[in-house]
Amino acid sequence: MQAKVLLTPFWIIAATFVGIGDTLFLAYYQYLGITPTCALLHGCERVLTSPYSKFMGLPLAYFGLVFYAYMLALAILVAIDPTSRGLRFGLLMYATIGLLSSIMFESIQIFLIGAICMYCAISALTTATLFGLALWHFSATKERTIIR
Repeated sequence: MQAKVLLTPFWIIAATFVGIGDTLFLAYYQYLGITPTCALLHGCERVLTSPYSKFMGLPLAYFGLVFYAYMLALAILVAIDPTSRGLRFGLLMYATIGLLSSIMFESIQIFLIGAICMYCAISALTTATLFGLALWHFSATKERTIIR
């Protein structure tokens, strides 16, 4: 009997490229000191120029870029060894940290700033997708792990 190929790590890799593209775009604009155009009326401008848009003096887009790059590296490792307990758990925990961070950042936008940045919302949706895929992979491979 031949083992089924798990595609979830490849879906995670694809989702990380969406996140990398989104945060790279924001990081580039923030590096230049320009606010990108936004489909939401002044939403991006208000969010990206607020005092909440930086942590320790660095734009949050830089941290997002690092998050997605690390998530990509984890996903590649999981694609190589999809049943590794440590990698599966690490992927799920890292995605959980990303999801909780995204919930916090979106809450700050809505309740404290009073505006929504569409690029930040894309990042939050991407992170939620990554969490769902990591959870799916974790539960799909739970039965496949061999106790050694």
